[in-house]
Amino acid sequence: MRGPRAVRCAGGLLALAALLGGPVAAQAATTRLTLAVVSLADDPRYANRRMERGYPGHPQGRAVQGVRLAVEEAAFELDTAGLELVVRDVVLPDATALPRVLAELKAAKVQHLVADLPLAELRQLVQAAPAALGGAVVFNTGLDDDSLRAQHCAAHLLHTLPSRHMASDALAQYLAARNWRKVLQLQGPEPGDLLMGESFARAARRYGLKFTQTKPFKLSGDPRERDLANTRLLTGEREHEVVAVMDANGEFARTVPYATQWPRPVVGASGLVATAWHPQWERNGGPQLTRRFQKLAQRPMQGHDWAAWAAGKAVAAVLVDDPKAGVPQQLKKLRGGAVYIDGFKGPRLSFRAWDGQLRQPVFVNHVDGVVGVAPLEGVLHPKEVLDTLGVDEQESACKQQP
Repeated sequence: MRGPRAVRCAGGLLALAALLGGPVAAQAATTRLTLAVVSLADDPRYANRRMERGYPGHPQGRAVQGVRLAVEEAAFELDTAGLELVVRDVVLPDATALPRVLAELKAAKVQHLVADLPLAELRQLVQAAPAALGGAVVFNTGLDDDSLRAQHCAAHLLHTLPSRHMASDALAQYLAARNWRKVLQLQGPEPGDLLMGESFARAARRYGLKFTQTKPFKLSGDPRERDLANTRLLTGEREHEVVAVMDANGEFARTVPYATQWPRPVVGASGLVATAWHPQWERNGGPQLTRRFQKLAQRPMQGHDWAAWAAGKAVAAVLVDDPKAGVPQQLKKLRGGAVYIDGFKGPRLSFRAWDGQLRQPVFVNHVDGVVGVAPLEGVLHPKEVLDTLGVDEQESACKQQP
């Protein structure tokens, strides 16, 4: 407001400053910090063709937009704590540029990184960042790879995107709750497909699902292999109650719903999927968050966007909690459950101490809406029901602690 009231307020501040013997600017100095979002220029996940297809559960845009929204939302709390958080968009031309970029970030005193990178580049960043920056907190917002939470985990690596095991558990819980227990599994040949299949088999054992058959599929231009992509042939047996498609790429899975031989629901990589966020989530302030993101990014908020936003919220939360804490103390607070974030999903969210994963509800949804939220009602855990999703403490292979 620029009227008489604003003038009077300014005059009052000037008079108060004169009485105190100093200028209005004698307020506590603001500490400026930088949060870097690191991505790869030619990341195959963002190839034009993939963006045009919009496969379910795949990123639909860069992480920097979600991070910027989170920092904007936290501006008041940061200002109250005497902090200003600036987002820096760092796009690597290729992996060889990482040492130079880290040197530039060190010169800017950056120690908080949001990583939106393929697996090899992310592991390179995680390995190099602490020494290069004099300590670092790295948030993985783009990869659900369970190895990053197990044998390749790190004390300074945190994850806001649900792991593959978390997504599999969410789907298995939903199928068990609906009593759809007889599963026909269509298994792809690629490494990502096999990991997806192994994860779903693990979840099926946990929640009492039974595989009637597992059939391989393959997209091929070879006429001799055309039957391996024929959905009616693949789904011809009648015993199954649901079809689970293990297709990490998503191209074949999109052809399966409503194309099966028998009227059966399709889950996994298409049809009914498990995600961190859905733009049609109608509870816990979800519509307000989705609208703010839509206004900023000019596209609907998806799971990877939510994960990037959650990473920005976590950085702001740990900085506000103790503005003077160093990176080692921040990591202990985050992984020790001393700092929470509101994820607009209901319960407040915290990171697991054993693998750095953000525990959170997972949406079970189709293209038009959310049909369930895991953990499902009736699923129990001796300590924290959110830990029924993914790898629990006694199962964890991660040995790195801050």
